[in-house]
Amino acid sequence: MLTIEPSKGVVLNTVKAEKNKDNPMAWRKKIFRIIENITVEPIVGAYIMPSVLSNLATQNLNLEKACRVNMNYNEEICDALTRRETANYTLEEETIQRMVAHMVAWKTVIQSVFPCLLILFWGSWSDRHHRRKPCILIPIVGEFLATVGLMLCVFFENTPMEAAGLSEAIFPALTGGWFVMLMGVFSYIADITTEEERTLRIGILNVCFSVGVPIGTALSGVLLKKIGFYGVFSISATLYMISLLYGFLFLPEPRTKCKSSAEKEKKKNLLTDFFDKNHVLETFQVAFKKGVNKRRKRVILLMVVVMVVIGPIYGEMNVMYLFTRYRFNWSEVEYSIFNTFAVVTSLIGVLFCVGILSHKLKLDDALVGVISSTSKILSGFVYAFATVSWHMYVGAVVEIFNGTSFIAMRSMATKLVSKDELGKVNSLFGVAEALMPVVYAPMYSTLYAITLKVFPGAFFVLGGAITILAVIIFLWMYNFQRQQLRQCSDNQQTDKTFPVMNGNNSNENNNTIEVIAFVSEVKGGLNGNVHNVFQDGLEHGLTNKAFEPDVMNLNKIEHNTYL
Repeated sequence: MLTIEPSKGVVLNTVKAEKNKDNPMAWRKKIFRIIENITVEPIVGAYIMPSVLSNLATQNLNLEKACRVNMNYNEEICDALTRRETANYTLEEETIQRMVAHMVAWKTVIQSVFPCLLILFWGSWSDRHHRRKPCILIPIVGEFLATVGLMLCVFFENTPMEAAGLSEAIFPALTGGWFVMLMGVFSYIADITTEEERTLRIGILNVCFSVGVPIGTALSGVLLKKIGFYGVFSISATLYMISLLYGFLFLPEPRTKCKSSAEKEKKKNLLTDFFDKNHVLETFQVAFKKGVNKRRKRVILLMVVVMVVIGPIYGEMNVMYLFTRYRFNWSEVEYSIFNTFAVVTSLIGVLFCVGILSHKLKLDDALVGVISSTSKILSGFVYAFATVSWHMYVGAVVEIFNGTSFIAMRSMATKLVSKDELGKVNSLFGVAEALMPVVYAPMYSTLYAITLKVFPGAFFVLGGAITILAVIIFLWMYNFQRQQLRQCSDNQQTDKTFPVMNGNNSNENNNTIEVIAFVSEVKGGLNGNVHNVFQDGLEHGLTNKAFEPDVMNLNKIEHNTYL
């Protein structure tokens, strides 16, 4: 019998690997290597947490200003409303809630319009000059100034509610806000990592997002109760300062690309170079150009999915606290507990959909989107007709799969374009997302103010009705992909039956590759544009490595603002 013995080198490597498993020094080296590779992660953590932490305090400050300054109610009424003793002051509570709802409408427009315009110019400028730190740090300056402005509004007690709203909106809007900051962070990671490292690094960033939001939400109500407005805003400002100092002192700028002499001769001044409309036009031209398999139609439909999936999230975000305060008489602590439960439940649903439905059962992305959107529709009716507090928790459980609809949409969108177009299409989807608060926040705030006495949960029904369109689009996408898959399979069988007469197998191989590529498009893993580390870890396992350049473009990932 023929036996094959392992070579000496293989044996030695195996022995070394076994020794390294139990070698403490090997683990220390790994830990030191992880520490050395830390770059933007602390900045992300110190940016996400204070943003979420101060959100509840800001909403309560607006209610306080509306009561004490704008409506000029006496201290007895306002103190009772603050303590949630609203039995004898129902009319006053309704009045200040309507006032705050109208203020939130125009405030959200300011917070969204400017970042929507700036993100296109920021992305193009950052690409041309290969500079990422300004995109990361300047939005943090805006958040810090907004927090200082809110502290001044607390100090000057007679300032109206509108002053607090402007302080909260104008500084982040002019500096780009979340959209520009996240674009800069992921562009930075793309610059400093290899293709093999990138999935892990993006996953670590998503851990910061996923963990920072529930922590900030859970602490917001408790801290506001214990240390008040000054305490919460001071903690937020301190975290922003730590983030800025770390960025200035310890975050190196990625090495700039060498410019050709022709580029140097054509150098423009800063403003002309930054606000170059030609780069914006390129984005729209590439995204909407015609292609095979109804490419343009599918891109447009997926942009509609963005509008009907992300929009209700922004709309509900502006009035959810007001709704629970009015319907269930919830305090800040009760609301923060529910919000934390909802976030954790959604995270579990995302892990299940990606880990079980997509990875194990190989469920199509479009079907995952159908399940997610259906979950959102059903939960909307549970929330709308909730009469006691525990009904809200039931709604959060019903909504468990809602977080995966946007992931499915992003996965499908990146498989429609080539690697050279991925960044431009991602930038356009970022604009669509940034525009949604402009549309939905005023819509939801106005609807809530109108239906407050009759049916305060009407905005949940509106969100469910809008999401029905996403279900229809996902079903159409699934049916179209199945038809294309069957057509490609039939073509493959035809090629095998009638081979090329010259004996050259190159055409047959090319047809096989095309079929594999299409199968990868239909049933491939979720790409790197996802919301948590579990999805990012799975992407390497699900995506065909032969086609990874079509999914992960080293030069264009900087436009990804959805992670």
